[in-house]
Amino acid sequence: MLKTACLKQNIWALLAGALTVFGFAPYGLFVAPLLGLGVLFYLWQTSEQPKQAFKLGLSFGLGLYGFGIYWIYISLHEFGGMPWWFAGFCTFCLCAFMALFPAMVGYVSKRIGYLWLSAPVLWGVSDWVRSWIFTGFPWLTMGYSQVPHSPLVGFMPIFGVYAASTLTTLMAAIVAYWFAQPQQSSIWKRNAIACIVVLVVSGFLLKAVEWTKPIGKPLSVALLQGNISQSIKWSPDVAGQTIRQYLEMVEQSKVQLIVLPETALPVIAQQLDASTVERLRAHGKQNQGDVLVGLVQYDATNESYFNSAISFGTAPMQAYSKSHLVPFGEFIPFKAIFGWIYRDWLNIPLSDLSRGGNQVPMQLVNQHVAVNICYEDVFGEEIIRQLPAATLLVNMSNDAWYGQSFAAEQHMQFSQARAIETGRMMLRATNTGATAIIDQHGVVLAHAPHDTQVILEGNAQGYQGTTPYIAWGNWPFILFSVGVIAFVLWRKTK
Repeated sequence: MLKTACLKQNIWALLAGALTVFGFAPYGLFVAPLLGLGVLFYLWQTSEQPKQAFKLGLSFGLGLYGFGIYWIYISLHEFGGMPWWFAGFCTFCLCAFMALFPAMVGYVSKRIGYLWLSAPVLWGVSDWVRSWIFTGFPWLTMGYSQVPHSPLVGFMPIFGVYAASTLTTLMAAIVAYWFAQPQQSSIWKRNAIACIVVLVVSGFLLKAVEWTKPIGKPLSVALLQGNISQSIKWSPDVAGQTIRQYLEMVEQSKVQLIVLPETALPVIAQQLDASTVERLRAHGKQNQGDVLVGLVQYDATNESYFNSAISFGTAPMQAYSKSHLVPFGEFIPFKAIFGWIYRDWLNIPLSDLSRGGNQVPMQLVNQHVAVNICYEDVFGEEIIRQLPAATLLVNMSNDAWYGQSFAAEQHMQFSQARAIETGRMMLRATNTGATAIIDQHGVVLAHAPHDTQVILEGNAQGYQGTTPYIAWGNWPFILFSVGVIAFVLWRKTK
């Protein structure tokens, strides 16, 4: 009987985790995580042992990540060439590892007590830890589920996305505790209601704050989406055709800043035909602007390859090289151990790149442009390295690796969060989607249809100023979290 009850509880936790995914893009139902987390916190509150809370958290995590990042399988099997069974096994292992984080939150918070307070803080900390452990994979960080319309995003320009994770889970935990412990005093219930009202109202008021101000005139921009299939992107037989296609798209655009996707031209920059370089430079000058191109650069001195963005046009040529590389995609961790996977089962080009160093914004079209490549926009603490000097953010990506899944939409939500945290517009140029123009409040102003060849044109405004998050990064959140956990431990010993 007891085993049956535990099984039912774990099934409910699994379903709650899957429900929570609807809070993230492309669904954007920011209330869904409150419901999903509410179920989990209720189960934690009514559980008897930390071990049971661990299992419930693990089930929730399997539902959350199994449904939320299933697209990892697509990149490994369909485009990476890995056998289906091994791709499935690797995807499951990643989801199981990620599920350990909510499991540990449940276990630790059940042990130290004050679960309605300790669990939300530990959840935010676990999201932060996932952003750097093993180089970081903060996908489905709970704070992103509130972007861009929830009132809780009003706190993000001050404390960042991990604080939004804590506040989201705090609201769910308070409601769950109410239902799990209905005998609580009327004073506690009034305080609980007041806490939620204060969070919502404060969030709305903070959303109205303009942390930055425009600088210079708006510039016309074009974001090129070539829609090149990942299966042929690096094929020598179609490389020339791809280059010609992008050149034609560039020359159709009569705007000041033209942005191509990550590694748009499938050739080493140093081997790019001189006539192609001249056409890019001439067209940029003709428009009194610049063309920003995704290319792979080769450093002969160190025999290193870099995933880069290079400018051509009115301004002197400038380059940015990606510094946060994708493990197992752009570099091979523990090569002596895992190298055989690439040799025997995977077909991923340029899987052993080098990192770019600390870099400054490009000076293009009278703006200071902070370029970030692929999933670098997942890491807010890294984006602010080029701020407050930068007035405009540009992300160049290629999410064709994930087919027609919702990975690209989830990725765009990261860009929206970075716009909110920094008070800057974000321009996203991608191969197959999501190509978009995002304003300084994280709202998508223009969005190209996915899986089509298209030129998305619009205007972008530069902004200057320093949000509190730019100045402080994640430190206020970290110190606050340490303080709360210390307080809970102190109360436990009294």
